[in-house]
Amino acid sequence: MTAHRRPVAIWTVGPGRSAVTVPGMNTLDDDTIRTALEDLEGWERRDQAIHRSFSFDGFREAIAFINRVADLADAADHHPELANVYASVDITLTTHDAGGITQKDVALARAINDVV
Repeated sequence: MTAHRRPVAIWTVGPGRSAVTVPGMNTLDDDTIRTALEDLEGWERRDQAIHRSFSFDGFREAIAFINRVADLADAADHHPELANVYASVDITLTTHDAGGITQKDVALARAINDVV
């Protein structure tokens, strides 16, 4: 399976704000996903999604991280599946509208890695 087009992530950064805009929502082919994951520390493929688990020193640190992720997700208009148990956070990214992993997921995973 190949991507029909290769969307480009466009970053908008300003005081207290960053946003990810990705034109189009085509699912990525297996090779493209594999290559993207090589550059995404800690992320792995799970069926039609990418996933990463995070561990923190305590509950408040985990919640602060979730709040940073929420800001990124709102700015990108792309909302992950989040699970929190005390000091751990699990994040799963998929583009439901496209039926799988898109460049939008990869771009948000990169942004999340930047705010750990």
